[in-house]
Amino acid sequence: MGVRLYQGLHLENPILVASWPGIGNIGMIAVDTLRGMLGAEEFGEIEPWDFFYPKRAVIRKGVLEYLEFPDNKFYFKVIQGKEFIFFVGEEQPTDGGRVYAEGKKAYHMANLVLDVAEKFKCHRIYTSGAAVALTHHTIKPRVWAVPNSERLIQEIRRYENTVLMSDIEGRGGQGNITGLNGLLLGVAQKRGFEAICLMGEIPVYLQGLPLSYPKASKSVLEVLTRSLEIEVNLDKLDELDEKVERRIEEFYQQIPLAIRGQLDRLKHVTYDKPAGPGPITEEEKKRIMEDVEKFFKKRGGGG
Repeated sequence: MGVRLYQGLHLENPILVASWPGIGNIGMIAVDTLRGMLGAEEFGEIEPWDFFYPKRAVIRKGVLEYLEFPDNKFYFKVIQGKEFIFFVGEEQPTDGGRVYAEGKKAYHMANLVLDVAEKFKCHRIYTSGAAVALTHHTIKPRVWAVPNSERLIQEIRRYENTVLMSDIEGRGGQGNITGLNGLLLGVAQKRGFEAICLMGEIPVYLQGLPLSYPKASKSVLEVLTRSLEIEVNLDKLDELDEKVERRIEEFYQQIPLAIRGQLDRLKHVTYDKPAGPGPITEEEKKRIMEDVEKFFKKRGGGG
């Protein structure tokens, strides 16, 4: 069991763009939207048997017809002389009831994705996910970037509306990326691929909601398409964002007025430079985070 390719392709030096579900499905929406807009054609998959339990058993005329598993598929597109491979995983493989993938299954899947990258001699890999941040849902999300090579740093610093995770104030040059969107970055480094993870900001008070966050997916796509030097129309994400925004506002009004007043101050945070400070002190940020956490614990979770 492993990778199954449906057709032989002749590609030269393509770029691989990969993503799995995560907080707000930010990365997956960005990558899958781009795949769909470019009309990428399916050409292979990672067989599910070693990674997932079936989602359901499909029965027709009283007989079991097949077991339905989460999809983990490869697509390709050649456009404007550029070659792209997309990998979209419908679910992350987990061990022991963990929320995000880690352990042998995750490591195996990451390597299978990179086996395809190696087969077609991909020269760069992008992954995408979410960055939980002390920001407000009414302002444009930034994109946090993590490269797996120092030589990519200067390129990333030229990206508009993008900040290196290590440059963000208060993080001490540190950070982590949970799940396969981050694991692939590390495994790519080990196997000699240059790679960048692009993460759209999502407000800390939304991270536990069962909602997508297309506003951040759009920010990721803006950065990704400029880096790839392709143009796409992102109006579809604006329409989706309008629908989600109404549900977010309904939730936001349920937050106690005292906490909401503190969160409203985040509307006025500006960044003169990518890692620049806003008008809220670190002590105030800490207090807001504590109040938000207390609210969710009292409420019984983010859902």
